[in-house]
Amino acid sequence: MISLMAWMLIAISNKYTFVVKSSIEYVNIPEEKAFHPLQSDTVHVSLKMSGWNVLLAKMKPSVTKVQVDLSTLANRSFIVFSNQLGFINRQFPTERQVVRISPDTLYFDFSRQTQRKVEVRVPTNISFKRQYGVIGETQTNPKHVTVTGPYEDVGNIDFLETDTVYGTEVHTDIRTVANVNRKQRTNITIHPAVAEVTIPVGELTEKQIEVPLHVLHSSQYTSVRIIPSKVTITALVSLKDYAKWTARDFEAIVDLDNWTKNQVKSLPVRLIKFPEFCEIVRIEPQNIDFFVRK
Repeated sequence: MISLMAWMLIAISNKYTFVVKSSIEYVNIPEEKAFHPLQSDTVHVSLKMSGWNVLLAKMKPSVTKVQVDLSTLANRSFIVFSNQLGFINRQFPTERQVVRISPDTLYFDFSRQTQRKVEVRVPTNISFKRQYGVIGETQTNPKHVTVTGPYEDVGNIDFLETDTVYGTEVHTDIRTVANVNRKQRTNITIHPAVAEVTIPVGELTEKQIEVPLHVLHSSQYTSVRIIPSKVTITALVSLKDYAKWTARDFEAIVDLDNWTKNQVKSLPVRLIKFPEFCEIVRIEPQNIDFFVRK
């Protein structure tokens, strides 16, 4: 037991080289140049550390990130990691020393740089208290951000999303700040990089609205009669907008082509227009009878 403990003490105090996989983050990007990395955005970092730290690293793996200084790209098209070990070591704890990075050299292809403004969108993962929900359009400040980078990459970006906004049992407006996500696009810059997000949340209630039915493709017949001529729509609407929505905001149709082509005995009702942020609960009746005269 004494020998085993002595061996363990020696083992955890010795220095070992441990390799971790790290993602790359570019800093000090030359303003007048746009670039394409010609290799993967991940590297293998060899760290010299004690046996104890190796054991901890194996028990609890963590994702590391290595910042790469691109200031020297002003006069060449490659970066050598071995020339930046001092800068990179300052990004790691003192007990973990970077001795090597593979590959040691990163190569870049330069292209024309451009700018464009793109819309900011907000993905959400929110659950609400009973009878609550989103009652209006999500607002971001700013609504658009400026993207700068290679022409080939920036031209393909129509919008950028923020980090996902989460919420549980929400019953009041959500106001937060979210980072604008690059989605692994390491060779572009975004300004500003964060956006203020406001999601209006309010109480919902059921509202019943009687809506007249419109008949499509009826012109070839002398007369068309549908029974009933109206349907009742039950929708969840914002309590504060309860009186705002009327039958004019909804449009329900039946299509006689369903009978002409498919020989159906009753026509299904389709809702082709309803207000945004209204949730349709049910339509009664869902099918209607009809009479036609040729």
